[in-house]
Amino acid sequence: MTQTHVQETGVHALLTDGTTVRIRPVRAGDTGSVLRLYEETSAEPPQSRLSQANRAAGIRAAERLFGRTAPAHQALVALHGERLVGVAEYDTAGTPDTAELSLAVTGGFRHRGVGTLLLEHLADAARTAGIRAFAGGILTTDQHLRQLITDLGMAVEQKQEDGEVRCTIALTEGEPYLSAVDRRTGTADRASLRPLLRPRSVAVISAATSPTSVGHTVLRKIHDGGFTGQVYAVNPHVQAILGALCHPSITDLPHPPDLAVLAVPAALVPETAEQCGAAGVGALVVLSAGLDTVQAVRLKSACRHYGMRMVGPDCLGIAVTDEAVRLDATFAPHRPLPGTAGVAVQSGGVGTALLGALTRLGIGVSDFVSLGDKHDVSGNDLLHWWERDGRTTMALLHLESFGNPRAFARTARRVARRIPVLTVDAGRSAVTGSTGSAGSAVSPGSAATPTMSRQALFTQAGIIATGTIGELVDTAALLHAQPLPAGARVAIVSNAGGAAALAAGACGEAGLTVPDLPRELVAELLDILPPGSVPDNPVDATAAVGERALSDCVDRLSAHGAVDAVIVVLAPTALAAATGDNPLQALINTDPDRRPRTVAAVLLDQAEQVRLLHGRQGSTVPAYADPRSAAQALAHAAGRAHWLARPAGAPADTADADPAGARAVVEHFLGEHPAGGWLDPVRCTELLAHYRIPQLPTAFAENENQAVEAAHDLTGGAGRAALKAYWPGLRHKSDQGAVLLDLDGDDAVRAAYRDLAARFRDVMTGVVVQPMAPRGTELVAGVTQDDVFGPLVLFGLGGAATDLLGDRAARLAPLDRADLRDLITSPRCAPLLFGYQAGGPADLYGLERLLAHLSAMACDLPQLAEVDLDPVVARHDGVTAVDVRIRVLPRQPRDPYLRRLR
Repeated sequence: MTQTHVQETGVHALLTDGTTVRIRPVRAGDTGSVLRLYEETSAEPPQSRLSQANRAAGIRAAERLFGRTAPAHQALVALHGERLVGVAEYDTAGTPDTAELSLAVTGGFRHRGVGTLLLEHLADAARTAGIRAFAGGILTTDQHLRQLITDLGMAVEQKQEDGEVRCTIALTEGEPYLSAVDRRTGTADRASLRPLLRPRSVAVISAATSPTSVGHTVLRKIHDGGFTGQVYAVNPHVQAILGALCHPSITDLPHPPDLAVLAVPAALVPETAEQCGAAGVGALVVLSAGLDTVQAVRLKSACRHYGMRMVGPDCLGIAVTDEAVRLDATFAPHRPLPGTAGVAVQSGGVGTALLGALTRLGIGVSDFVSLGDKHDVSGNDLLHWWERDGRTTMALLHLESFGNPRAFARTARRVARRIPVLTVDAGRSAVTGSTGSAGSAVSPGSAATPTMSRQALFTQAGIIATGTIGELVDTAALLHAQPLPAGARVAIVSNAGGAAALAAGACGEAGLTVPDLPRELVAELLDILPPGSVPDNPVDATAAVGERALSDCVDRLSAHGAVDAVIVVLAPTALAAATGDNPLQALINTDPDRRPRTVAAVLLDQAEQVRLLHGRQGSTVPAYADPRSAAQALAHAAGRAHWLARPAGAPADTADADPAGARAVVEHFLGEHPAGGWLDPVRCTELLAHYRIPQLPTAFAENENQAVEAAHDLTGGAGRAALKAYWPGLRHKSDQGAVLLDLDGDDAVRAAYRDLAARFRDVMTGVVVQPMAPRGTELVAGVTQDDVFGPLVLFGLGGAATDLLGDRAARLAPLDRADLRDLITSPRCAPLLFGYQAGGPADLYGLERLLAHLSAMACDLPQLAEVDLDPVVARHDGVTAVDVRIRVLPRQPRDPYLRRLR
């Protein structure tokens, strides 16, 4: 049997109860295990079998597994350890679009998600083989199996026939299916993380006696933190540590602990992990650093084999502040305060800095997880946990790399609807350049960078991405203390005019606006503020402003609908010191209900970068030392409010596309060019036509007579034509003088062809002939396939300005309608499309359709390494791709949402 889309060695995945199983193709050596499985199920009431009624039928099914070849037939098995606990197969039986389905799960593993997991992986293999539907019979008495099929999230047709229900399952991977997978993933993740984040017992292995050792420090912090469960120390070289009995090994403990913290030398980590797994430990935190590749692989294999979730290696540890747990298993200098901020970091230094900053602010933590090298537990897992833990109201992340960015983005987009998700994006990443950049000059694909991919991910997912740890802390302080602003309009109040001007400039740089105030509001402020005040925006309240006047001023501004937030900038004055009046009290000693809008302070004499001011009536105001910090934090908060207010994006309509025809074009080209390469103009035109992407009429000519005839046909004999030299891999044709325009008549076309042939005779294989493109706004659209982030759609200013200005935006495919609107409006050139100055508006609907079909093409065809439409001419009456370049590489599709552990 040939290898399926599942690796021959298999992939590991989680069941609904958190148990780890391995999914792999069936092997010849599985014959006995499969037969036993069918014997077990045939001896019971027929409850988890499709099209299996007795032992004889089971034997026939088992025999089928080893006599067929993919893609006509495929079989997958699920193993728990070495025990085969489930099998699923399909067989097309001569019908290429629909396959007969069979499923069996052993009794002890029913109702735990084995069947669902097998069907998800089998459906992925079937889709890759071009199969569009599964069919199978279910006995009418088998309510569990009928529910399993219904809960898959795929469209199911059911028809009752002779005591069974005949089901046909469409294998379309639409939003209902992906949402169902999301729910199953979250349930399984949370169950698997329980021994890690809610342990009832912890063992610290190699807890040395030296107070300066990592193991000793962690053991002491667990004791001092008041862990509510049982604590064990494991070290074969000492009898007691911190007054507690020390056990020689994990196998000598009276009970296997939920969690083991490993602080042993790197060489001992794999063996220790294997001992933990064999003893029944539920999860590991591996503090040890310096593992080589072999040791790391062996460590991960032990975790997968025994079903242990792992944090690390090379990490700072974890902390859980839940009153029912109170676990501080870290060697960080700060013990987190109890609270509601979930923190996950890869860098131990970043983790230490974040914990220190949050502690100084008084912001408590729900869970702190130092991910280290992140061989298993990831930010995605923790978002699943915090989404439903009932405690976490804000997630703070520092991730240097992404294992599965598209799955992470989907999870983060859902979680960010419930709680703010913040991250530090300092421009560093373990991700290398995109495949589209290899050997190519500047183009939409080659211009894509890992930074663009990350920023696209963060933007689409609603993640607040800050540039520094300090900026993240500034923003977290504002979100912790104040309501979100409804918009970006800011009122600035200050007792110093120069300071107010600085704040106004900072707001402008951050993308906020400082609007003029309505006349009636200005009149109200004049009655409140001292003589000499200027109640414009910024409001100069003068150094004479007292506590009462300033408080009333802030109350009026916050209550008025003219602004969305208020920044109060205070400078120390001798006048305030002489009168004993303290304007600072105006910020906090007021009823929060009187200030429904966001309020932040800037205290120019403040030593701390940010602190929280707490009032007697429950008000809390963040105070910053620099206006730029306050403005940037407020801009992030306004951005989140805007993202939350945006309607959820509906899927883009690309039903008129022909992905099967497009795949045939690509597969035919790769059959001729196994290493991949640039499609010729004819294939480029054909591929775009399958996705209904409008393009300028184009012909390809290999000699001057063909060129003249093509130009005559395309222009009707009365228009002007363009000739473009062509050879594989040609780019920047204009820069090389390979484009000749405004050719009027046959003689001009003939002369142009001869000119191009003379200059490029060594490389030119023909010319592209087109009518002259209509005038309009020249744009660029493209696609690149990033090795890690998947397909990225780019859009921006095109033509001669493409390389000069680099005015592009990017979003990760697939694009929904909200993504399409964002992509079109994000470049600086966007006003040109909306009728800037004398120009009329472009066909925005046509642009959306073009980008939507580009997105669909990128998702349907993983072989697309680079697509470059430059220029795309946008006019009021339509959009047209004028020049097209497409590069393909031999790739196999990989479903980023298929459930599997890394």
